[in-house]
Amino acid sequence: MSGLARLLAGHREPGVYHWTSAAAATDVRHAVEHAGWRFVGLDTWAVGDKAEFLAACRRSFDFPDWVGSNFDALADALSDVRAPAPDSGVVVLWQGWFPLAEEHPRTFAMALNVFQSRVEFRPGGRFAVLLQSREKADIGLPELDPHAT
Repeated sequence: MSGLARLLAGHREPGVYHWTSAAAATDVRHAVEHAGWRFVGLDTWAVGDKAEFLAACRRSFDFPDWVGSNFDALADALSDVRAPAPDSGVVVLWQGWFPLAEEHPRTFAMALNVFQSRVEFRPGGRFAVLLQSREKADIGLPELDPHAT
């Protein structure tokens, strides 16, 4: 059973993970939604700075225009993101995170902290963020599929 399948089945704790996978976002969306979870695709390949990252989050999560452009506002808005059912959760597939991590490490670290805070906010339901890449990356996060090659 893959790490994603274990997560969706409740056999792996939600969290912020690195995920070495070549799976297409459409396939991940299908698996997540088939399991009754909410899927959010976050694509930051074209993001150049903090403001663009926050704007990408507003679009991906479909936040209203009044959500501010800072990490406190993102944290507040994420606390309102709910699982579709009590026994499900939310999976955020973050693609294109590497350029932000390389070029804006402080913004990247703040983003990880905000996402981790939402993971720990239990009243909102289970919440997982998967930083997807095709190769293993040493970014200080646990690997969703630690035994994958």
